[in-house]
Amino acid sequence: MALTGAVRVTDASASESPAPPRGTKRGDGRAASAFLLPGAIGFVAFTAFPIVASLVMSFFDWPVLGTPSFVGFQNFVELFTTDPVFKTALLNTAVFVLLYVPVNIVVSMGLAVWISPRIIGRRYYRVLFFVPAVTPMVGNAVVFGLLYTPRGLIDSVFQTLFGVSAPNFLGSSAWALPAVVLMSVWQGFGYNLLVFSAALDAVPPSLTEAAAIDGAGPVRQFFSVVLPLMSPSLFFATVLTLISSFQVFVQPYILTGGGPGNSTTTLVMYLYQSGFQNFRLGFASAIAWVLFVIIMALTAIQFLGQKKWVHYDQ
Repeated sequence: MALTGAVRVTDASASESPAPPRGTKRGDGRAASAFLLPGAIGFVAFTAFPIVASLVMSFFDWPVLGTPSFVGFQNFVELFTTDPVFKTALLNTAVFVLLYVPVNIVVSMGLAVWISPRIIGRRYYRVLFFVPAVTPMVGNAVVFGLLYTPRGLIDSVFQTLFGVSAPNFLGSSAWALPAVVLMSVWQGFGYNLLVFSAALDAVPPSLTEAAAIDGAGPVRQFFSVVLPLMSPSLFFATVLTLISSFQVFVQPYILTGGGPGNSTTTLVMYLYQSGFQNFRLGFASAIAWVLFVIIMALTAIQFLGQKKWVHYDQ
């Protein structure tokens, strides 16, 4: 009897909302297309077309003025065989990524944990730590250039405390890249701090309280309870930080101009020099595609690896 009643209810519901007949279109189709059209035009004009155009240009010797000539894979062959600057730029970019990403994550996570309790002035600390992220990067680079310069603030502190001069940070090939990394961390840790701070706020206090009752100390609570619950946010921050670190340009361009020598020349800076200073647009496009493939490969590896350590259920 109950089954018969359910069938009757289902039949009644079907009779109240009949399915549209075949061959008819819903009335909101045109409206939806009209809303999507500006975004689609923008995507084609500013994303899809430049991507395809740069791929085509990478197979040409494409001067700014003059007729392009097809060279096949010659630009890519030159990058990996006879161009020493590209190898140096690739190495500098890899070192920058290896230094910047872990330091950025550790600093932002540490500060987020520090302000996670309901301490007095917590909201002001968030604003204070986020100020460098919204400050123009050129301004931050100029300020750090004044700090790094001989007879600057850091050099004066060294002479006062230790009686010796500080290293010439921007004039030494050994110190220039770490100096760029430090300035970049100062500029970029604010975004990840907000992400981690929000993730910490979302951790249920009952879980840490239960762990404390079971005898877990603060360190064990963090690594066994809090950090696994934060793993989606940690994964998100790591992916975005890795991508942005491969695209570093303004910091070394303002602080060192790629020097001394080529010790701080990065891939994007070399791309800029090739395309807009040496006017080799095809060669610059080849650099861009090498960088694109590297970022895509590492991002894909991260997405494949996140299945083993990222937990989306609480």
